[in-house]
Amino acid sequence: MRAEDNGSRITQFVLLGFSDLPNLQGLLFGVFSIIYVIILIGNSLIIIITSLDAALQKPMYFFLANFSYLEICYVSVTLPRILVNLWTQDRSISWLGCATQMCFFLMLGATECFLLAVMAYDRYVAICNPLHYPLIMNHKMCIQLAVGSWIGGVPGQIGQTWQIFSLHFCNSNQINHFFCDIPPILKLACGDTVVHEIAVYVLAVLFVAVPFLLILASYSKIISTILRLPTARGRAKAFSTCSSHLIVVLLFFGSATITYLRPKSNHSAGTDKMFSLFYTIVTPMFNPMIYSLRNKDVIAALRRLLLKKIV
Repeated sequence: MRAEDNGSRITQFVLLGFSDLPNLQGLLFGVFSIIYVIILIGNSLIIIITSLDAALQKPMYFFLANFSYLEICYVSVTLPRILVNLWTQDRSISWLGCATQMCFFLMLGATECFLLAVMAYDRYVAICNPLHYPLIMNHKMCIQLAVGSWIGGVPGQIGQTWQIFSLHFCNSNQINHFFCDIPPILKLACGDTVVHEIAVYVLAVLFVAVPFLLILASYSKIISTILRLPTARGRAKAFSTCSSHLIVVLLFFGSATITYLRPKSNHSAGTDKMFSLFYTIVTPMFNPMIYSLRNKDVIAALRRLLLKKIV
């Protein structure tokens, strides 16, 4: 700490992470390393397939490629730091490093919320307005929606990070988490943090609740349209095009909502870590499997790519 204004200013934090499991450090390092490799390979394969295969040059797969790249970036903000901490047992992180990690984590989290909403809108147009789909979801519109998703949350999350790290931290510099997240850092702040907590809720509503409501509105229209289709085969085919996305939405928004929108009195270090692990690491690991195993076009494209390599 550094003396400042008759008090002290923290210049570095300590990420306690999984220090309460001293006998499992090596096992955790191995498990997280395997998960990181799976995430990198799975999402990279989707990006390569959707870029090279002519049959996948559609808006749906353009957004899926963006989503896969986002998942790589999203996981890379937290997981490499976890691996370093487990390997070296040096859990210290500088004030600037902690602020940077939080800022990128929040920005990419907001991007994921927006991008999932855009993917739901794409499915809505494809199923509910199939004749106008090529006109509405043209290349220019796809680019605009993707760019908007990537940059939409940047100003708000930079402002929120600046607001949180402008607080004085005088109680402790030990963060009972495996990365610099909002709830555990607010616990270290001196004085009243009600205003900051309200700001967190407001931004969570904007970047989590609003996209989720838009997704619900899209899927209510989608389901209504599917149920009116005359044949069971047609209904099954229509639903299969959006079922993978719906599973990912429920996994991500469910855990994120529990983490950021539940009352402060219900927060505990153990449950925060568990839910954070779920939406920061576990869900990105399963996303490529969900999209590939439940999508015949992706499986067919993967087979064609592998056959070309073998030949």
